[in-house]
Amino acid sequence: MKASAGLDLFKTPLVLKIAGFTLITLTFFYLGKHWSSNGDQQVLFFSSSPGTSVGVSPNYGKSFNVTALIAQNQTDTVSEPEPTQVPVPPASTSPPPPPPAKELDRTFGIIDGDGKMSDDFEVGEVDPEVVENWGNETEIDSGAGEGSRAKIKRFELCPESMREYIPCLDNVEAIKKLKSTEKGERFERHCPEKEKELNCLVPPPKGYRQPLPWPRSRDEVWFSNVPHTRLVDDKGGQNWITKAKDKFRFPGGGTQFIHGADQYLDQISKMVPDIAFGNHTRVVLDVGCGVASFGAYLLSRDVVPLSIAPKDVHENQIQFALERGVPAMVAAFATHRLLYPSQAFEIIHCSRCRINWTRDDGILLLEVNRMMRAGGYFAWAAQPVYKHEQALEEQWEEMLNLTTRLCWELVKKEGYIAIWQKPKNNSCYLSRDEGVSPPLCDQDDDPDKVWYVDLKPCITRIPENGYGANVTAWPARLHTPPDRLQSIQMDAYISRKELFKAESKYWSEIISGYVRAWHWKQLKLRNVLDMKAGFGGFAAALIDHGFNSWVMNVVPVSGPNTLPVIYDRGLLGVMHDWY
Repeated sequence: MKASAGLDLFKTPLVLKIAGFTLITLTFFYLGKHWSSNGDQQVLFFSSSPGTSVGVSPNYGKSFNVTALIAQNQTDTVSEPEPTQVPVPPASTSPPPPPPAKELDRTFGIIDGDGKMSDDFEVGEVDPEVVENWGNETEIDSGAGEGSRAKIKRFELCPESMREYIPCLDNVEAIKKLKSTEKGERFERHCPEKEKELNCLVPPPKGYRQPLPWPRSRDEVWFSNVPHTRLVDDKGGQNWITKAKDKFRFPGGGTQFIHGADQYLDQISKMVPDIAFGNHTRVVLDVGCGVASFGAYLLSRDVVPLSIAPKDVHENQIQFALERGVPAMVAAFATHRLLYPSQAFEIIHCSRCRINWTRDDGILLLEVNRMMRAGGYFAWAAQPVYKHEQALEEQWEEMLNLTTRLCWELVKKEGYIAIWQKPKNNSCYLSRDEGVSPPLCDQDDDPDKVWYVDLKPCITRIPENGYGANVTAWPARLHTPPDRLQSIQMDAYISRKELFKAESKYWSEIISGYVRAWHWKQLKLRNVLDMKAGFGGFAAALIDHGFNSWVMNVVPVSGPNTLPVIYDRGLLGVMHDWY
C-alpha cells in the first residue's frame, strides 16, 4: 500500500510541472553554453583610467555566420562576411602619451567656441584698430584642416556722420514728404521702406571707452563716448553739465532745480507726503528730461524713472542719460500715443519741458491722463506756475481750466511747482455738466492699444473693477500677481497666476545659475534690454539677485500685450516691432 501511494505521488500534476521545468532549464543551459563556444567575434573592453588598458573577451578568435539569422523570405541577398580576427594589442609597461591639448576656439563675445564663459571679457571694450581697419570681407579658418578657409562678407561701416543714426527717427526722405510738422510730426517714427533699410553698421565714436560703472556714472562720463558740447554751451549756467578734461560732469541741477535734484525731490515729498517715493510711488515718467538728473537721483530712492525727450536740436540728451546709466528713450508728444500702457506711471513730471499742454483742447494732457495711474500725480514746474507776467498768467488760467475739466485736483502749488492728482474712479467724469469737453472715451476704446494709434480727444475711462488703481506697495508688488493679469488677451485664463509665478521661478533659477557658473555680477551690467519680456520675470530675477542694473522690457506687437502687468510689477517696458 505504501509503494502504491508513493507511485501516485509522482503522477500528480505538480510533480510533473517541476520535472518539466527542470528539463527545459537544463536544455537551454546546454544550448547556450554550446552557442557561446562557437559564436560571436571578440569584444574589446576599454577602461577609462588614465593608463589605458584593454580587456579581451573570452570569445576571441572565433567567428559566427550571421546569415543563418536572416529570415528565409527576405528578398535581398546578403553575402556572408569573411570572419575577421581582432589582434590583441601588445602589453605595454608604460601608458601611451596623452592626446595633445585642444587649442581653445575663441570667438567674439562672452561665450567661447566651447560654449564656456570667457573669463577676460569686459563689457563695452572696443578695439579702435578693428573699427578703423574694418573691411568688407574677411577670412575665417573653418578648422577642418590646413588650407580650409572661407570668405564671409561683412557689413560695411556706416559713414561717421551716422554715428548717432536712428533709422526710424532720422529718415530725412520721409520727413520731407510730411504734409505738416507743426504738431511735432517730424519727431515721430518714420521707418525706411524695405528696400531702403539700413545696410551698414553704425560705428562707435572715435576713442570710445568702457563706460564708467554705476553709481560713478551718475556724476561723470567719458567725453569721448558722448562727444557733444552743445548742452554745455546752452545749459552750463543752469548747473546741468560741465566739461572737465576728458570727462563730462553732472552737478545734479536743472533749469527749475539749480540747487540740485535731491533738494527738489525733497520739496516734492514735503508738498505731498502721500507720494512716498520707493513705497507708493515706484514708476515715474520724466518728460523733456535734459540730461536726466531728475531720474538719476530718483534711483537712489528706490524709484525706477523713465526719462524721455525728442531727438531735437539737443539730440544727444538721451544718449547722455543712457551713458549715465539712467533709464531713458527717445519719445515725443506729437500726434500718436506713446508706446506705454494706460495707468503705467504713479507720477508724470514736466520741468520746463517746452510742451504746450493746452493746445487742441488739451489733447496732449489727455495722453498724460491715459498713462497716469488712477490716483497718480502730475508735477509741473514751469514759468506760468510762478511768474506774474500777463501772457504767463493767461497760460496758467488755461491750465487750471483744462485740469478742472479733467477732474484733476490741484493738491499743492508752491514755489516753482504745481502738483495735480488724477481721480481714482469715474464718478467726477459722470457728474460733469452735459456737453463739457473733453468727453469720456467710448466703452470699446482700448487704452492699451498704442502701436501707431492716433491721440484721441477724449478722457480714458478708469476701469470700474479698480484694475490698475489698487496695486500693492513696493517692493511686494514685484511678485504679487496684479489684477490686470486677468485682462491680458491670451489663451490661458484660469492658469494665469500659475504662469506668472512659473515664469518668475524659471528666471530666478536661470539667473542664479548665471551668477554661479558665469559670474554675471562681475560683468557690472547696467543698461539691459529684454527683447521679449513676457511678464517681466527676467527683470524681476535681476532685482532679486541684487544686480545694480535696470531693464527695458520690450513687448513685441505680435504677441500678447503684457505691458500693464510689467508696469503693475514696478518695472519699465515698451511696445516694439522687431520686424
